[in-house]
Amino acid sequence: MFMHNTGSTYNVFRAAQILGMPRVVWASSETVLGLPFERRIPPQFPVTESTIAPESSYALSKLVSEEMARQFASWSGATYVGLRFSNLMEPHDYPRFADWQADPHVRKGNLWGYVDSRDVAQSCRRGLEASLTGAEVFVIAAGDTVMHQSNAELVAQCFPGVQLDPALGANETLLSIAKARQLLGYQPQYSWRTSK
Repeated sequence: MFMHNTGSTYNVFRAAQILGMPRVVWASSETVLGLPFERRIPPQFPVTESTIAPESSYALSKLVSEEMARQFASWSGATYVGLRFSNLMEPHDYPRFADWQADPHVRKGNLWGYVDSRDVAQSCRRGLEASLTGAEVFVIAAGDTVMHQSNAELVAQCFPGVQLDPALGANETLLSIAKARQLLGYQPQYSWRTSK
């Protein structure tokens, strides 16, 4: 997994450099943040891009790829935009969210996060169009969690003692998308709560 991910990412980044491409938008992963948050628990929620605690060879490969992006950006002057996608969902997946409501531990591993595939597409387009330089990474998630329970209830049950930002909405994502909103103009348009 590690060799495949880092090798293929290197090849794409190198090819982009050789071809003189001005920008690369690529998929990193929310796992870089420390998912499934069992061995190392974040001190506060929501977690941001500065939370880095890879717990698997997959997550480590994505972190190494983020560093490669920084180096390639430095070498070539091109812009590299890494998108740390949350658990990608499509509208046909939303009915099964009901199955998770009885036990918050089922989905605590990624802080009850998800992202609609249509918002993933939006984030890729914004990654191509945004006024950026160098290498940047962004958490890309839906604006809400997969649960009906409030964040206060979820955190108290599954992460007791972890500080929850009091300004956070009751069901607002615990995977901070503030940076993506600010620098990319990303704004989630789709939610399992309202999707038909």
